[in-house]
Amino acid sequence: MATNNNVIERERIVIKFAGDSGDGMQLTGNQFTDTSATLGNDLATFPDFPSEIRAPQGTIAGVSGYQVNIGHSDIYTSGDKADVLVALNPAALAYNMNSFKPNATIIVDLDTFTEKSFKKAKLDSNPLEDSRLADCTVIAAPVTSQCREVLKETGMDSKTIDKTRNQFVAGILAYLFNRDLNLAIEFLKNKFAKKPKLVEINTKVLKAGHTYAGNIEAIHSTFIVNPNLSKKGKFRNITGNQATAWGLMAAAEKSGLNFFLGSYPITPATDILMELSKHKELGIKTFQAEDEIAGINSAIGAAYAGNMAATTTSGPGLSLKSEAIGLAFITELPLVIVNVMRGGPSTGLPTKTEQTDLMQALWGRNGEAPIPIIAASSPADCFNYAFEAEKIAIEHMTPVILLTDSYLGNGSGLMKIPNMDDMPSITPKIAKPDQAYEPYERDPETLVRTWAHPGTRGAEHRVGGLEKSDVHGAVSHDPINHEKMIKLRDAKVRKIADNYAPQEVFGSEDADLLVVSWGSTKGAVYSAFKELEDAGKKIAFTNFNYIFPLPKETPEIFKKYKKILICELNSGQFAHHLRSEYPEFEYSQYNKIQAQPFMVTELVDKFNEILEDK
Repeated sequence: MATNNNVIERERIVIKFAGDSGDGMQLTGNQFTDTSATLGNDLATFPDFPSEIRAPQGTIAGVSGYQVNIGHSDIYTSGDKADVLVALNPAALAYNMNSFKPNATIIVDLDTFTEKSFKKAKLDSNPLEDSRLADCTVIAAPVTSQCREVLKETGMDSKTIDKTRNQFVAGILAYLFNRDLNLAIEFLKNKFAKKPKLVEINTKVLKAGHTYAGNIEAIHSTFIVNPNLSKKGKFRNITGNQATAWGLMAAAEKSGLNFFLGSYPITPATDILMELSKHKELGIKTFQAEDEIAGINSAIGAAYAGNMAATTTSGPGLSLKSEAIGLAFITELPLVIVNVMRGGPSTGLPTKTEQTDLMQALWGRNGEAPIPIIAASSPADCFNYAFEAEKIAIEHMTPVILLTDSYLGNGSGLMKIPNMDDMPSITPKIAKPDQAYEPYERDPETLVRTWAHPGTRGAEHRVGGLEKSDVHGAVSHDPINHEKMIKLRDAKVRKIADNYAPQEVFGSEDADLLVVSWGSTKGAVYSAFKELEDAGKKIAFTNFNYIFPLPKETPEIFKKYKKILICELNSGQFAHHLRSEYPEFEYSQYNKIQAQPFMVTELVDKFNEILEDK
């Protein structure tokens, strides 16, 4: 533990880790995050990976980042600008020159600040010597040389030793934030459980960094962020992709069905496939297909055979799956398509985040094929909406698209571990043997057809991509029947909204402005709303997770407000959707298409601008 007497309590702190892809910044970020979670801080994280594979070392294109926002109070975003920036080389500092606050603490590896590195980072001068960091507290530690000195007797090669630099920084941070080193050491033991030598050398470097921080004069104060005592129960730090996988597994358990995932690996959705593949003991079946089309078609086959089925992808893969989604729709088989959105179009920005697949999710199929679209709003939220997606798919016999994105999928937050007994039931409508069965005979209330698994006596039937006759399911080219089936399938999907929880609205009904978000922008937009509401401004907020069909009370909510502002990370796709569904209202837009999440400060500025424009 640190012994610095000048300890400052902070409500929240934003730390950003940055360096080359091989510098271990993601690992150190995870280490600091797990320690913070163990200590009871609320938190949210945002890993920021380079788009280039093996970008030249020391260049801006190769900078990898990891931002964490920890707090004593509830945290809804990964934070705006950093209070502390770790930059292990000049490129990392140059890339993040606008990412930290004016009075931030900057930790750098002094050994990397050479003329050669400046050229690689396209710096015309040394930022440690000019005025750019004048207002900051700079800890320029000779990290590389310190690590080599600490480990010189171990016989390790310099390349291996240099990979421990992140732990020297972790030691400095443990001192700076009054953290028990044993928590960081425990993380290393778990991470390198099968490599005790790595645990040993990284622990030595970690302790050396802690000692170094205690001996230098640059650190005049240390900080402490107390636990968030408002959160009751058992929590864990979880990424959105992990939570999505767990939500799918939980739904399989509640439905009593076997689970099958057919997917092709694609950034940033691959971790869902990887997580599910770890749980064979739970009866989870995963199939890594040769391409996106094979992935979804294998899942459709599994659904036909009576499994709870899903496929995962990102924007380019969703394009390839579109014809098969139409097949799942016309056959009325349950299927969940998880789209972890990323920057586009085409290959676009594969490691960055956007909400630009909404129109594709809504209408990216031939023919009349409306399917339910839902969107998660936080990493932990991915669990609930993955579960909800499967519940809708199974109970309404339809494919469902679940939208998350890179910000949620790779980011993490605290999730309260649910009690499975408290989770909603999932009740498949399955045909029983030796009973009268028609493949498209529907429940009169929900319009849902009965699911007949292959081998069920008396329930022999055909389904396929050709239009079928109402009730009996024979191939039909009759135009009147075709129109009837289109209207029946559409009505069935729209009836799903009957089961939604009420749309939640924050703020007063007489507010001057209603701000609207959907999916992953909820945290930032809510934080900006709350800041203005606490300042006495007349403002309200609502976030949409059910995108299609929209909640039935939407027009009743909208008619209470004179000004409605739609905030989204695209050029206005949700605003366009709302204008199509409810054209009687006027909508303003605030859009960001920079493949980065909203900052709370920019939203606050926009909301104030509208509120002051009477």
